[in-house]
Amino acid sequence: MNAARKSKTRPPLSHDRIISAAVALADEEGMETLSMRRLGQSLGVEAMSLYNHVAGKEALVDGMVDRVFTEISVPSEGAPWLAEMRRYAFSKREALERHPWATGLLESRTSPGPENMRHHEALVGCLLNAGLTATEAVRVYVAIGSYVYGFAVLHVNAPWENAAEQQEAMEAVVQSMPVNDYPNSTEVVLELMRTGYEHADEFEWGLDVLLDGLRAAFPDQ
Repeated sequence: MNAARKSKTRPPLSHDRIISAAVALADEEGMETLSMRRLGQSLGVEAMSLYNHVAGKEALVDGMVDRVFTEISVPSEGAPWLAEMRRYAFSKREALERHPWATGLLESRTSPGPENMRHHEALVGCLLNAGLTATEAVRVYVAIGSYVYGFAVLHVNAPWENAAEQQEAMEAVVQSMPVNDYPNSTEVVLELMRTGYEHADEFEWGLDVLLDGLRAAFPDQ
């Protein structure tokens, strides 16, 4: 009776529900533990029943990546391209902060989903519409994407999760560092501690430097 009642109250299994559960599971536990069996457990179903809605693990990851792309702002054709690239970069960084597991996967799919394709179509369209050639558009995309992904990797792997933990980590470094052996490093860490430096704040500064360089590289666009 209890099992029957649970089956009636449980939402029906669907592709959308499976992808949502997989994203939530990866957010919480990382991709390392994600499997069809583990996903089935989180949904309260047998792993085999998932295959009625997704072809397998790769198709599942395709769907997860596609879901992340829905959270990234799509550049607008006809709008100033540098401003759109800046907005896009911030949006992408925010999505990767919500889903750290996606950092190495967004550009890895050989069977991209519709949101993935829509995203790239709009991005390239914005750049081509601004007057860049196909090669130039790819260069801009690679430059900005590399910066966003690189920053995301550093942020995810930092040995702290917030400003307070960062301050504690720097204090521990100073206490363990032989000042006479590493005077330059000691000076830098002490200065960062004094000014309340936060690594996360560097994203905007670095992005603007990159965009200034792109503006100089394509002055006619």
